[in-house]
Amino acid sequence: MHFLRRMQAERPVLFWLAILLAFWLGFRIVLFVAALVLGPFGLPSWAPIVVVLAVLVVIARRQQRSR
Repeated sequence: MHFLRRMQAERPVLFWLAILLAFWLGFRIVLFVAALVLGPFGLPSWAPIVVVLAVLVVIARRQQRSR
């Protein structure tokens, strides 16, 4: 964690590019797993995206309520 804080202070552009890359890779991995789970059901190709976004919305709403 200390490394990330130091990188944010010393090289902010590199830090934000690394954060963007991490979020993109994480989203792609979650989409891949959702596609593997939903694949046998014969749903359309956009179904994993909808499922992942719906789960993210539910998580965000629960966090809003708990505050």
